Amino acid sequence: MKAATMPSPRIFLVTGAASGVGAAICRTVAGPDSAILVHTRRNRDGADAVAAEVRRKGGLARVFLSDLAQPEAAGATIAEAVRTFGGLDVLISNAGFADRTPIADLTDAAMASSVDAIQGAFFRLARAAIPHLRAATDARVVAVSSFVAHSFRTDVATFPASAAAKAGLEALVRALAIELGGHGVTVNAVVPGFIRKDAGAHRAIDPAALQAQTAKIPLARIGLPEDVAAAVAFLASSAASYITGQALHVDGGLAI
Repeated sequence: MKAATMPSPRIFLVTGAASGVGAAICRTVAGPDSAILVHTRRNRDGADAVAAEVRRKGGLARVFLSDLAQPEAAGATIAEAVRTFGGLDVLISNAGFADRTPIADLTDAAMASSVDAIQGAFFRLARAAIPHLRAATDARVVAVSSFVAHSFRTDVATFPASAAAKAGLEALVRALAIELGGHGVTVNAVVPGFIRKDAGAHRAIDPAALQAQTAKIPLARIGLPEDVAAAVAFLASSAASYITGQALHVDGGLAI
């Protein structure tokens, strides 16, 4: 009688995973059936802590540092996931930053930086991942966008450069959903609203202003990283196999 074979773990790459939403995603999808490449640009200590949590939940984890604004970094990051775990099933593009600079004060360099770090990084990651996703079974791509690409009101903070970059990101999501649909790969975006930051993390909006924004949210609270992670985990699961090219808002109703 042959011994039962254990199923291969589902292989995830989560970018920007050392803290906040990225870390919450790793904790949510972690388990004995998962292997996660925990990516960060430079927060090695945070990424190591997240990887340790993944392992405590029975999953496999490896930390990888790269600056996705650099042209060669995306390919190297995808290659590391494939080299370490033998393939790639789920690409979760979360890394990025927010810039509140008004258009009148926004430099060419700052605008280009936002676009390249958000839109460009996703493009390069997706391009490098395509052959591996096509080869996988039930593969998924989930990009983390932002309410700033949807909410343009005088009573809610605006982020012009970030909005442009995230809007482009969502356009790429829809285009990639068309390209990969025939291979059974789904591609979606999650669109967070105002989300609580980790203690000590950089904030694009100060706590007092953020508290004032809470009054504009129908659910009357700031979101938690776990709220976003739950939506990402759903879209990365088999339960979402007939959902593609969509932007799922996790914003407490902010963009209604």
